[in-house]
Amino acid sequence: GVPAEVLIVDVSEKAALGQALDISDASFMMPGTCRQASFREAGQADVIIVTAGARQMPDEPRSNLIDRNYKIIKSIMDSLQPIKSTAKVLMVSNPVDVLTHIAQTTSGLPRQQVLGSGTYLDSGRLRNALSDITGVSPTSIHAYMLGEHGDNQFTGWSAARIGGRPLLEHPRLQGMDLESINKKIAHKAYEIIDAKGSTYFGIGMCAAAIAEALLNNTSQVFPLVHYVESFGCYMSWPAAIGSDGVEQSFDVKLDSAENEKLNVAIGAIKDACAKYA
Repeated sequence: GVPAEVLIVDVSEKAALGQALDISDASFMMPGTCRQASFREAGQADVIIVTAGARQMPDEPRSNLIDRNYKIIKSIMDSLQPIKSTAKVLMVSNPVDVLTHIAQTTSGLPRQQVLGSGTYLDSGRLRNALSDITGVSPTSIHAYMLGEHGDNQFTGWSAARIGGRPLLEHPRLQGMDLESINKKIAHKAYEIIDAKGSTYFGIGMCAAAIAEALLNNTSQVFPLVHYVESFGCYMSWPAAIGSDGVEQSFDVKLDSAENEKLNVAIGAIKDACAKYA
């Protein structure tokens, strides 16, 4: 519902044209328009969404995947130059924590203007699963997947709330294997990828919601990849976003076990980013 012009850019101009033509067919049902554009035109957009990246090959080390994606992201940022000084960059490509860091260093934009989709989709999956268990609408369940978008993500159970009460006090959660819920959420993407090759719709809706919040200056809170000063790295953590990008980052109260998982996630992200400082 945002009256915006959407520009489609791809290294394959034919693919970009096809996508733009396909999307533009729906313009009679939405307030915006869509067309193919050049990288330099896209660099002047208010919100730049990056979905490009190399796929991880079977048994490929994560470090090798990051090396290949570094070259792709740097090429994109170079091609977008000069980037509009007030632009916000939203990274969707994986591994999103590290690639958001790379996008910021190669774009030259301030940290608060470069963010990633992070664990927003994972948190939505968590809320859906908890809705099935509790019988409460997922929009009324406040719970986040945190840390790294990947193998080191974890659920902030101790900070989760439902109806103003701690989530874990809900009677239908008594005796539940919380770790099994966490693992199911963390690995759902693999199940989708195994079945159809990649994920499209869930992450597409998440990216659209984030873009809408940025464009409409809603100050809505999302669990997103952004630079968290207190941890000294990009990671998935609750933040309010608006027209200036990240406006506030929130302190989440975790228990000792969750803090241990947080430290593991921070360590993994920092180790991966160290090569691309």
